Amino acid sequence: MSATAVHSLWTTAAEPISKIDAPKIEYGQLAPTLIIVGAAIVGILVEAFVPRKSRYYVQMFVSVVAIAAAFAAVVALAADGYGTTKAHIAAMGAIAVDGPALFLQGTILLAALVGLFTFAERRLDPVVHGNRVDSFAAQAASVPGSESEKAAVKAGFTTTEVFPLLLFAVAGMLIFPAANDLLTLFVALEVFSLPLYLLCALARRKRLMSQEAAVKYFLLGAFASAFTLFGIALLYGYAGSMSYATIAQVVEGTVQDVNPALAGTMGNDALLLVGAALLVMGLLFKVGAVPFHMWTPDVYQGAPTPVTGFMAAATKVAAFGALLRVLYVVLPGLRWDWRPVMWAVAIITMLGGAIVAITQTDIKRLLAYSSIAHAGFILAGVIATTPDGVSSVLFYLAAYSFVTIGAFAVVTLVRDAGGEATHLSKWAGLGRRSPLVAAVFAVFLLAFAGIPLTSGFAGKFAVFKAAAEGGAAPLVVVGVISSAIAAFFYIRVIVLMFFSEPRPEGPTVAVPSPLTMTAIGVGVAVTLVLGVAPQYFLDLAGQAGVFVR
Repeated sequence: MSATAVHSLWTTAAEPISKIDAPKIEYGQLAPTLIIVGAAIVGILVEAFVPRKSRYYVQMFVSVVAIAAAFAAVVALAADGYGTTKAHIAAMGAIAVDGPALFLQGTILLAALVGLFTFAERRLDPVVHGNRVDSFAAQAASVPGSESEKAAVKAGFTTTEVFPLLLFAVAGMLIFPAANDLLTLFVALEVFSLPLYLLCALARRKRLMSQEAAVKYFLLGAFASAFTLFGIALLYGYAGSMSYATIAQVVEGTVQDVNPALAGTMGNDALLLVGAALLVMGLLFKVGAVPFHMWTPDVYQGAPTPVTGFMAAATKVAAFGALLRVLYVVLPGLRWDWRPVMWAVAIITMLGGAIVAITQTDIKRLLAYSSIAHAGFILAGVIATTPDGVSSVLFYLAAYSFVTIGAFAVVTLVRDAGGEATHLSKWAGLGRRSPLVAAVFAVFLLAFAGIPLTSGFAGKFAVFKAAAEGGAAPLVVVGVISSAIAAFFYIRVIVLMFFSEPRPEGPTVAVPSPLTMTAIGVGVAVTLVLGVAPQYFLDLAGQAGVFVR
C-alpha cells in the first residue's frame, strides 16, 4: 500500500476535531486548597531567596497566615450554604464541595495550625553554639555523625524546609476527603504522603532511628499506593469511568450511556470486588487499621515528635474522610459485601491495638498502638451506614485530633541529656516534679480512655450509639471491652506519674515557648469543651453529615 493511500486512510477515518472546551474551575470553592498550595510554593521561594537568618520567621509568618486564611475560606463556604443546600461537585467533577468535605477540611486546617506551633518550637533543646534549635536536623542532607553535620550544627543551621513540606502535606489532605473521582483521590494521596515520608526522616536527635522510620514508612506506603492504584485500574475497567457517581450507578445497574469500547468488561463483578478490596485496603493502610498497621509504631517512635503528632491527627482525619466517601458514595450498592469485612477489620483493630499497647515500654509506641485502637472505634461508626454514623465519625475525628497533638506536644517537654525521654520508666514520679505537665498529660490520657466529661467519652458514645442503631450491637460490645482494656494502660501511666517516687537522675521538664503552650492549651480546651458541652459540635457534625452525589 502506498504512503498516500495510508495517509488518505488516516485523514478520512479521523473525525473532524471540534473545539476543545476550556476547563471550568470554580476557584472560589477551591480557595482553601489553592491558598495552601500557593503558600507552599511561596515557602519554596523563601528557601531559595531569603537569607538563612530570617527564613524561620518568614516561613512561620507565611504558614500561619495561609492556614488561617484557608480556614476562613472554609468557614465562609460553609456560611454560604455550600455544606448544605448549595453542596455540589466542582472542578469538572473532580472535587466535591459538601458538608463532610468542609467539616474535615476545617478540622485538618485547625490541626495543622496547632501542629505548626509544635514544629516552630525552639526553646526545648539547650542553646547550641549560641543558637536556638528546633526538633529538626541542622542539615537534612548530611550523613548522621559526619563532619558536615557537625559543621552545620556549629553554624546554627535549621531546616526551615519543614514549613513548606507541612503545607504541601496539608494541601493533599484537603483534597483527599473531597476527591470525587479516583484519579484525584490518588494524586491527593501522593501529594500528602511524599512530604510526610521526608518529614519523618528529619529528627535532630536519634537521626538513624528517624531515617529508618522514614524508609519503613516510604516502602510500606509505596506498597499501599500500588494496591490503591491497581484497585483504581480495576474499578475503571469495571465501570468505564473514574467518577464516583458513575461507578455507583454501574454498581446499582442504573447507568444510561455505555462506552462501547468498555462494554465487554462493564458490570464484571470480579473486577468490582477485587478493585474495591484493593482500593479500600490502601485507605485502611493510611488509617492504620489492623492488619495494615505494621508501619505505625515504628514510624511514630522514630519520626520527630512534632511530626508524629501532626501525622497522627491530620492523616487520620483525611484518610477516614476519603474512606467514608468511597464506601458511602461509590460502593453503597456493595454494602452487603463490604460490611462483614469491615466488621472483622474493626474488631481486630480495636482488640489488637488495645492488647498490644499493654506491653509497650515507650510512650510514643504506646500512643501509636492507642491510635490503632482508636481507628477501630472510628470504624464502628463507619460500619453504621446511617447519617448518624457519618456525623459521629466527623465528631470523633475532630475531638481525637486535638487530644493527639496535645499529647505529643507534652511528650516533647519531658527531656534528659539525650533529648526526649520517651521510655516509660523515666516518667515515674513526674507528677511530683512538675505537677502541671503531668496533670495536663493525665487529662489527655483520660480523654483517650473515654472517661466521662472528656471529648473522648462524647466521641466514643456518639460512634457506639450510631453503630448500635445501625445494627452493629455486637461490635459495640467488643468496643466497650477494648475500651476497658485500653483504660488499663492509660491509667497505668497516670499511676506511674503520680504515685511513684521520682528518680534522682530522672528527666527534667523543659519550659516551652508560648507556641507549644498554645498547642497544649488548645488541646486541653477542646478536650474539656467537647466533653462537657458537646451538643453544639455534634449538631454541627450532624448538619455536615450529608454527602453530595
